[in-house]
Amino acid sequence: MESSNHYRIIFISLILSLGGISLHCQNTLGLITYEPWMGSYNGYNLIYPHNQPHVYLLDNCGRIINQWDDVEGYKPGNTAYITTDGHLIKTKRKSSESFGYIYDTTGEAYVECRDWDNNLLWQFSYVTDSGRLHHDIEVTPQGTILMIAWDHYSVEEAILKGRLPIYMEQDAFSPDKIMEYDPAVDSIIWEWKAWDHLVQDIDPARPDYGVISDNFRRININYENNFNRADWMHVNSIDYHPGRDHIMINVPTFNEIWIIDHSTTTEEAAGSSGGKSGHGGDLLWRWGNPAAYNKGTLDDQKLYFQHDALWALDYLETDDPNLNQISIFNNKWTSSESSVGTISITYDTITHNYPRQEGKFLPNDFSYHWTHPEPSKMYSTNMSSMQILPNGNHLICAGRQGYSFEYDPMLERIVWEYITPLRNGFIASQNDNLNIGENPTFRIRRYPLEYSGFEGKDLAPKDYLEMNPDLNFCDQLLSDSNPADSRFAIYPNPSNNLIHISSDHDLKSISIIDIQGKLLIRKSDEIVGGQDINLVDISNLTAGMYIIILNDIYFHKLIVE
Repeated sequence: MESSNHYRIIFISLILSLGGISLHCQNTLGLITYEPWMGSYNGYNLIYPHNQPHVYLLDNCGRIINQWDDVEGYKPGNTAYITTDGHLIKTKRKSSESFGYIYDTTGEAYVECRDWDNNLLWQFSYVTDSGRLHHDIEVTPQGTILMIAWDHYSVEEAILKGRLPIYMEQDAFSPDKIMEYDPAVDSIIWEWKAWDHLVQDIDPARPDYGVISDNFRRININYENNFNRADWMHVNSIDYHPGRDHIMINVPTFNEIWIIDHSTTTEEAAGSSGGKSGHGGDLLWRWGNPAAYNKGTLDDQKLYFQHDALWALDYLETDDPNLNQISIFNNKWTSSESSVGTISITYDTITHNYPRQEGKFLPNDFSYHWTHPEPSKMYSTNMSSMQILPNGNHLICAGRQGYSFEYDPMLERIVWEYITPLRNGFIASQNDNLNIGENPTFRIRRYPLEYSGFEGKDLAPKDYLEMNPDLNFCDQLLSDSNPADSRFAIYPNPSNNLIHISSDHDLKSISIIDIQGKLLIRKSDEIVGGQDINLVDISNLTAGMYIIILNDIYFHKLIVE
């Protein structure tokens, strides 16, 4: 067996060579970095950039796989999703309308469904005297659509409910509500309103009076953190846990994430009893700022105008009730720095509740928290997203910059970068330099190659989104950074038992080293060349990242679970 020093030299040379991969990159927008051999997760990326009406599905090279065009005069409202049957569900609104006029009944807001070929299948609009759609939707496995909407009340109604007049600087009070729309019957089939779950400690003669800290499942009507605007909560994301029948909403002006029981009827959702949890529509869990229910101080606050609360591995088409990890983009972590994090929550499957400790909902802190080594690259005061990919990598979008990237937390390395190639809604040209705010992108989502919605669809790469693209750039990165992929197949990866290595080239040696370059496994004499499958037992390796070296030349990342 060759010395460990030899492999440490190989490893150091490998890392040094990695630093030069992106030197090929003369791109100023579109694809900037791509390192698939280092474990960039292969899939298709859905973006719906602001200031224009079109939705794009891109491969990891930045080539358009599919495009859903709309007429000019509309813009995102803000999100789009691909369903398991390959349809696009998107929100949109008129370009002339701003979210600032939330109680303007002329401000059209739509949710619509289009097939792969962009044919309109159905459309729903909700803009009335009593409310208006905004920000996000969630498609349930049953095909219904959970939607966020403002729920309008007059100043007089709010004050009678216990809202302090000093917080009423606009001519309405508009907490949020959740509506569930069933396109099969073209009607709203379920509803939850924050208005039904308020508490106030100002006047015993008014409704919902109580001690705030004792009523931790209810919402303090006088918690104010949005400049006394009618848009009190500004809910900006909604997600659904099918295994638990729970809805999660992100409430940035409270610096909190809330979970609500969806197993209720609409009548139960308006009260404090019923549903599997027994709490009706009261909050099952809230996290990020215990001061919002008088159970903490500034030292306890973890979230700061955050976006995109998402149950991890949301695109694996699973209803696993044990899915406990939540990811979040923490926009205003500091005055000049955004962060991302994960929250590992505990759930009692017997009582269908989330435990508390010393009056506060658990956990006490993030399970993972990360800031970019160059803070300005990820700093975004609004928009933005984080998705945990099936291989454990983090897909992050800094919305104001239109900058999306994939980060490997185990290797502590960025393995893919993409800058939305639009300037103020118009397609930009390669070699253009974009300023912050010219290409805002609310979020990015990556779907697995094997996602059921892609079955039977034309997935051939087409043109790049940007003008004057470098057609050789991605191929050059792939040929330089991933030689093993074209010669060898390694599966399963991740694994904790046996891995299979097959090739249509001669396979002469297999080595596995750790990230310090220490040689752990070496096979050479027993290797079978040609197309036969070779097995390597990795059951004695501890969980972590390793480098597998084939023929002492070709490198690939190996994850041991």
